[in-house]
Amino acid sequence: AIKHFAGFLKRSPDTATPDDLRAYQLHMTDTEVTPPTFNARIMALRFLFGTTCDREDMKRYMQFRTQPRRLPSVLSIEEVSEVLAAAPGPGLKYRAALSISYGAGLRASEVCSLKVSDIVPLARLRHDSDRMLIHVDDGKGGKDRKVMLSPDLLDLLRDYWREARPEGWLFPGKPKITPISARQLSRSFNSAKHLVGLSKPATLHTLRHS
Repeated sequence: AIKHFAGFLKRSPDTATPDDLRAYQLHMTDTEVTPPTFNARIMALRFLFGTTCDREDMKRYMQFRTQPRRLPSVLSIEEVSEVLAAAPGPGLKYRAALSISYGAGLRASEVCSLKVSDIVPLARLRHDSDRMLIHVDDGKGGKDRKVMLSPDLLDLLRDYWREARPEGWLFPGKPKITPISARQLSRSFNSAKHLVGLSKPATLHTLRHS
């Protein structure tokens, strides 16, 4: 990065002025340098001037660029229905897990970490409950949160619970004292996707976006 800056400057980079830095940043923008490369070079220059050259004041003349946000790929309701119906068996385990990712918008790691007690109505299977919630423990950023649970998803989870009778982890792995892994869940999604011939680029995380 410093070599690139020196090539633009055509002299030793430690002699640069604020105007030189502005011109260099305009040059990178005009030559369509991508935001990640742009920001990596700015980080190098901030270190050069702030640490190596002891010219902390030069940092104020450097700005990072933001990466344009692209809308994520999503699946239609029909496409999701086909994928969920094709989830590998035996039993409802993977169909139920993928349905939670879609129906409640959970990340793969959050689905895998669910316990039976986190599905509020499921934990009270013998009693009616109007608390249609899923408790997500230690989600992204270490934060707990509660998400809505639809009646259709609850019906599927109850069918799965009656079939598998999980204790502790909602979706146990092998051995049952550990939960299934995000890799296993991703493999089940990819298997279902290929089975229905879905050509649209999609990963397990696409269910959350959808």
